[in-house]
Amino acid sequence: MSQFPPTPDSDPNADLDPASALINLLNDAQREAVCAPLGNRLILAGAGSGKTRVLIYRMAWLMQIERISPYSMLAVTFTNKAANEMRARLMKLLRTAENSGQPRISAYDLWVGTFHGLAHRLLRQHWQEAGLLENFQIIDSEDQSRIVRKVMKALELDEKNWPPKQAQWFINQCKDEARRPHDLDNYDDVFERTMKQVYKNYQETCERNGLVDFAELLLRVHELWVQNPHILADYQRRFQHILVDEFQDTNTIQYLWLQQLAGAQAHVFAVGDDDQSIYGWRGAKVTNLHHFQQDFPEVQLTKLEQNYRSTGTILEAANRLIGNNPGRLGKNLWTDGEEGLPISLYRAFNEYDEARFIVERVQSWADEGGSLKECAILYRSNAQSRVLEEALLSARLPYRVYGGLRFFERAEIKDAMAYLQLLANEDNDSAFERVVNTPTRGIGDRTVEIVRQEARRNGISMWRAAGQVIVSGELTTRAANALRKFQEMILQLRENTGSLPLHELTEQVLENSGLRAQLKKKNTEKDQTRLENLDELVNATKHYTDESLDSDGLSPLQTFLSKTVLDTGEESSHSGENGVQLMTLHSAKGLEFPLIFLCGLEEKLFPHSMSLQDENGLEEERRLCYVGITRAMRQLYISYAEVRRLHGQENYTRPSRFIHEIPAELLEEIRLRSSNQAVYQAPKAPAFAMDSGAGKFRVGQRVMHPKFGEGVILNSEGSGATERVEVHFGHQGSKWLVLVYANLQAVE
Repeated sequence: MSQFPPTPDSDPNADLDPASALINLLNDAQREAVCAPLGNRLILAGAGSGKTRVLIYRMAWLMQIERISPYSMLAVTFTNKAANEMRARLMKLLRTAENSGQPRISAYDLWVGTFHGLAHRLLRQHWQEAGLLENFQIIDSEDQSRIVRKVMKALELDEKNWPPKQAQWFINQCKDEARRPHDLDNYDDVFERTMKQVYKNYQETCERNGLVDFAELLLRVHELWVQNPHILADYQRRFQHILVDEFQDTNTIQYLWLQQLAGAQAHVFAVGDDDQSIYGWRGAKVTNLHHFQQDFPEVQLTKLEQNYRSTGTILEAANRLIGNNPGRLGKNLWTDGEEGLPISLYRAFNEYDEARFIVERVQSWADEGGSLKECAILYRSNAQSRVLEEALLSARLPYRVYGGLRFFERAEIKDAMAYLQLLANEDNDSAFERVVNTPTRGIGDRTVEIVRQEARRNGISMWRAAGQVIVSGELTTRAANALRKFQEMILQLRENTGSLPLHELTEQVLENSGLRAQLKKKNTEKDQTRLENLDELVNATKHYTDESLDSDGLSPLQTFLSKTVLDTGEESSHSGENGVQLMTLHSAKGLEFPLIFLCGLEEKLFPHSMSLQDENGLEEERRLCYVGITRAMRQLYISYAEVRRLHGQENYTRPSRFIHEIPAELLEEIRLRSSNQAVYQAPKAPAFAMDSGAGKFRVGQRVMHPKFGEGVILNSEGSGATERVEVHFGHQGSKWLVLVYANLQAVE
């Protein structure tokens, strides 16, 4: 593979003049961007094309060659990490410049940061003109949510009918669009009229208390400049050179902010990629990148298309896929490196087969000397990680969930598990404390403390102590009733532990406890993900049936709880350790790995069902797939399952349209003929078959059971006397059966 040119630290031409040294480190397109005459310029930077290098070197060129003062430059990006890296590299260049006689400058003198960070700095300097208190405080999302709740309570709005999260989203969206309550229409719709009132009261509360949320930072700076043109003019005179990273991720207020600051005189150097715009769901507008050429005068376009990351085959697949999106600015990634291996396509029978296949390939990579941290498994939904984690744990391969928690460490899963633990053992104080008021049911901290003290005095569990304080008169009537109802709910659920399959019991816990209803009520993007995780928990429990009792005689519930506790924390990996990287496709942006597994490419999963409602949503899903493909450096696997359990239901799926948008000549399908033998074939007639350990049955085969009737084999594990298979029996559901006892017959 071709690699980036050397950095200044390793430059063999360091003794050349500054201009020659910079130019020697760049390819032709990068050189065109960095050395461009002063003016507005749009750099369309493809994946792996060196956009960060171009930004830094452009700043170096302006300072060292154009003799532009660092004081007249402003650079903005989207993450503190990127801003810190940019600032550090710029300071390094400045120290070099100091040796040649330029004046010394501190890091604080540089205006390099995120949109919010720079806006905060501006407001601290102009708090009075901005109408703020001198000691105004920034609030995070949780603080904002609490204020919204108080406002809604004062308006006597029932949270069941008016979810606070929905109101919070409405407020932030309005601010991102630069709209105050008085800018909104006089709505006839009761919802919009109510949201407008909540927004108005929320804003008044923040004003009184000197509080500023994140969306307010940018809106307040915009208003500061509108209402104080002399202040804006001062900054326009100062910042003659504005550099913007990840321009495709800007929203309405950020774009407006840049237009104001640039005015008619500043030179804007915007770097972005419309093919990697994947944050539309949080306000980013890819159209800003397209409008830049119309809204700013005499914009020159430079395309960075040479890729230093991936093989030719991977790049061709990415180009052909993204070519299906209309209205692109258009570019074609290429490399002067090797063509590389074909993209491997695997059609799994179900998600367990998919996970097993991926883990086997990871193990082979490691056996051949590869590092586990060079492997990344990418998926569209967080809920997909659970099966993958189980397979990695079973193979004793360390892993890390990048940018998130392992499945059984997620808060909503821990809440549900605590309920199950309490059903299995009422004396589990930890479980009791976690769920006694989750979701909130009127059992406050004072009530819990009274129960805790009663338990300590009498040396009993908090469950038993709760029963005693209910009748002791220590609690208010309201608190006693709430605690009594909680215990009655747990007792009712416990009665069903012996009569219901574990997955149905788990479903009852989610419904009766209010855990599911709480998330449905909030109805945000994150809460939808949490609901999917709860559905996946139900899926996980379906494997634990009476036919799969532990050898020690444990019930399905006890077996499930024991296994998850033993697995939690085992063979995990942390940042920097040699573990497989698991992450969503959104988390993968900006990263790269030699070996990538892109799994779950099925219609309604990826592209996601919610995106299929309009063409814009589908185009963003395609861009997300493009991002996933271009993370791969050397080898890419794509997989999908014919059957996948989603939201508690088994679904027969169709391969994602994105697979069909990759030319067949770039793909090689992997067929498994046995558990340890793979065959590569062209993907014209995909099929799947895996012989069981005994050789008699295979995954996907139809079988007959004397009690449950006809079914289909979904999964198998073990060998010899311990071999067992998972069979789906229609209305009977899925059951794990030990072959030597099950008396299964093949259906011809």
